[in-house]
Amino acid sequence: MKPNDVERFAANLRFLCERHGSITAVCRKIGLNRQQFNKYLSGVHLPSPGNIRRISQFFGLGPAVLFAETDEVRMLVDGNYFPVLDRLRGSRQFDDFMNAAVLASKQESIDITGVYDRYQYSSIYKGAIIRSLLCIYNNENLYQHCYIERFPSVDSPPRTDYIFKYHGFTFPLAGRIFFIDFESVQKNELTTSILMPVQRSKTRFMFGIASGVAATMLREPYATRTALHYRRSGLIRKEDMIVATTLPPDDPSIPRDILQYLGDGGDMLRAG
Repeated sequence: MKPNDVERFAANLRFLCERHGSITAVCRKIGLNRQQFNKYLSGVHLPSPGNIRRISQFFGLGPAVLFAETDEVRMLVDGNYFPVLDRLRGSRQFDDFMNAAVLASKQESIDITGVYDRYQYSSIYKGAIIRSLLCIYNNENLYQHCYIERFPSVDSPPRTDYIFKYHGFTFPLAGRIFFIDFESVQKNELTTSILMPVQRSKTRFMFGIASGVAATMLREPYATRTALHYRRSGLIRKEDMIVATTLPPDDPSIPRDILQYLGDGGDMLRAG
């Protein structure tokens, strides 16, 4: 353990707690004593290895990340650590592609910005449907997006075991929507999707296919049907996060159109 590890851990813990509401609520969800937790926040004590694992699991980060430079943790949590995003923005080839295809496609007057519920069968919890939150927004004439997955604890469902966050680009092309994104918590997965927008009376859906390949076999490669259900305009709010979870296929909150499209998940491809 290096001398400044305690200071880094405390600074990172304070930053992460600021994004999760009250300290009391964080302690309750992790299952740690508030008085002891205050000592971690102030840098008086470092948690035991077991408590470090519990804290890192709650925030959806690897234990080693909690000891990184705070600026790096901020970039990782915000999804901006991927240098490929900036390199793509500054490359002539990407600029040519944008001018020839993506920017021209906006003449179709399709409005895809807003917050969506994103549904697909889970590649982690077999047989369950993962409902994540996805937001498409404009960023300097580009469509970008982020989406957040939350997986509840198998042993204690009210608690969250894993959180995955994805950031990337969104391209409307020839009446279809293409997504390319990078997982920004474990930093090891690239995913792509292609969906078709569908308007049914005043309800907006997108139906298509998503695939992902991680850099390690801890997360299996997958391909599955994916569907989006429009929620509202704007960006993801903290109060929206309650809907991000895994659901049984018969959950009544899943729209009928979504269930009909996803089917029973039997055609989902996973490494075996």
